[in-house]
Amino acid sequence: MSRKKPTVYDEIRAQGYSRRDFLKFCGMMGAFLGLEASGITQMVKALETKPRLPLIWLHGQECTCCSESFIRSSHPIVADILLNKVSLDYTETLMAAAGHQAEAARQATMEKYKGEYLLLVEGSVPTKDDGVYCVIGGKTFENIVNEAAEGAKAVIAWGNCASSGCVQAANPNPTSATPIHKIVKGKPVINVQGCPPIAEVMAGVVVHLLTFDRLPQLDKHGRPKAFYSRRIHDTCYRRPNYDAGLFVESFDDDNARKGYCLYKMGCRGPVTYNSCGVIKWNNGVSFPIQSGHPCIGCSEANFWDNGPFYSHLPSFPGFGIEKNADDIGLALGAITATGIAAHAVATNIRKRRLIQSGRMKDKKQNSNT
Repeated sequence: MSRKKPTVYDEIRAQGYSRRDFLKFCGMMGAFLGLEASGITQMVKALETKPRLPLIWLHGQECTCCSESFIRSSHPIVADILLNKVSLDYTETLMAAAGHQAEAARQATMEKYKGEYLLLVEGSVPTKDDGVYCVIGGKTFENIVNEAAEGAKAVIAWGNCASSGCVQAANPNPTSATPIHKIVKGKPVINVQGCPPIAEVMAGVVVHLLTFDRLPQLDKHGRPKAFYSRRIHDTCYRRPNYDAGLFVESFDDDNARKGYCLYKMGCRGPVTYNSCGVIKWNNGVSFPIQSGHPCIGCSEANFWDNGPFYSHLPSFPGFGIEKNADDIGLALGAITATGIAAHAVATNIRKRRLIQSGRMKDKKQNSNT
């Protein structure tokens, strides 16, 4: 008689978390995913009743910052349960096994859970010189990715390296670093952008797949719309300063101390789609712009080659005032000057009419006398 597979909720309770902790976690994930009450209820039921979701997490050309972000989530259930219990069957970086034992664990998961496991990939794939720049257990990373993707339910590309190539793919791209969606064919690939992505965003994608058994809604770049539908510029608390033409000119000027807009310092917020300004980092404490540093656009493709980080873009698409930082102050000044001139003209006309009206009254009174 086969034993019943433990559910995510079973694992959560076994780790000492209360029912209240579990419901708070579901509420938090539901809020991040933009679910209504019925969706959160569905999530609670899924995590209570569905067995754990097998995960294979591969590492290619990267710095492991995605893993670092995930295990340092501010919510303990994210790292403790989703990473260790949902569960992570294979990862070169965090697993205790090594060598032949590690490779045997990967093969066992691929065979036992064929069509059921999620393939998570961190890092780009080198394709130059037959992929010799990243070899694990005698196999090129490209071969490992394709082999693991064949039986996967879905593939998640963690971070800019796996989604777009990141610094390895920057000009001149000596290893021909290639993103996962250009390697894997015939399988859905979810791009979770960022360098690194926010831990709660990573967890939200896994929870969505476990809860609804389908991919989240994706944008044209394969990113989940729940987290990548708005520009950082749209949710930035410094946006009013941008609209008012108030900019930081150098990191040590008085404008920086006043918290003015960082666009002139190279901020890519107006062309970058991410949730940094909403979810933030470290339990919602801050994000780069709030900490005084411009956004470098790490959730967009080719951000390493999009010009110097501390030089603003000459222009970007938008509405009305959104042209470029150099023109905004001049435009506002011109508008102000025009307004002052118009006010002066209107005042003079009104005064002239009053004077003329006064003269007419004087003439009328004189004629009556």
